[in-house]
Amino acid sequence: MACWVGIDVAKDSLAVWLRPQGKSFSVSNNEQGYQQLLALFAEEKPGRIVLEATGGYEHGILFSLSRAGHVVSRLNPTRVRAFATAMGKLAKTDPIDAAVLAHLAQTLEEAPSTVPSPERERLRELVQRREQLVNQRDDERRRLPQARDPLVRQCLEDAIKALKGTIRSYDKEIAKAMKAVDAEQAQQLRQVKGVGPVTVAGLLAYLPELGQLNRRQIAALVGLAPYNSDSGQKSGQRRIRGGRGMIRRILYMATLSIIRYQKDFSLRYQGLRQSGRCAKVALVACMRVLIVRLNAMVRDGTCWKTDTVQQ
Repeated sequence: MACWVGIDVAKDSLAVWLRPQGKSFSVSNNEQGYQQLLALFAEEKPGRIVLEATGGYEHGILFSLSRAGHVVSRLNPTRVRAFATAMGKLAKTDPIDAAVLAHLAQTLEEAPSTVPSPERERLRELVQRREQLVNQRDDERRRLPQARDPLVRQCLEDAIKALKGTIRSYDKEIAKAMKAVDAEQAQQLRQVKGVGPVTVAGLLAYLPELGQLNRRQIAALVGLAPYNSDSGQKSGQRRIRGGRGMIRRILYMATLSIIRYQKDFSLRYQGLRQSGRCAKVALVACMRVLIVRLNAMVRDGTCWKTDTVQQ
């Protein structure tokens, strides 16, 4: 009998539901619990396992199941909640959520989630921590002009100096980690004027699918694909939705730089502004072109072409 599994992830536990058997149980969210599930699934042979993205608490079980050869999908909690509401499941407990995930596993048709290699996972952690350090540094910088007491000012200046030093050390580690992940792709992406090491590290860390999808898929994955909002005779304004916010933030800053340095992007941006588009809409359109071209460059193994303007 086909088996579909939902796993509701918490910090210390995993609530598991098997469908259609209706079995429900809980294991610890650690290596011992993972081995228990692997032993069970070796007998049950589930068709698909679904779990939610839970701020990183799902990483251990996701990696263990994927490396054991199971089909695992990690979904956005908002998407899962919408499915539960559509199915009339308004109550929320760990077993109920696991049952909803198991039902979703049975109906889901998309490809399983991509599980990064240990090298890519280390790069992701380094990049994420660097982002946190940069945010801390910028927070202290904003506080400094408001500080009047000499002791407070000295404390802020010392903190900023220390954070700058730590960020520089992370930059060195990230450079090494990028080479361990894919030195050739990192060098290829650095060809693009305006795409710096921070952008390259973010793409390698957060977008392992780069170069493996078509232009529409990569735009949708990042969250830069405009979706229709039409009903009857109404033709609503198209808007981007969903996707990976961390990649959009990285591309936003990279595109600001590329518009300055590359003529084709500058002309595209100015053309959109002159046609009445607001600055952010024009910038998002350029971001979409950038990720599509980067994806094609990596996929085809070609060099960056500065004289090409794509729609």
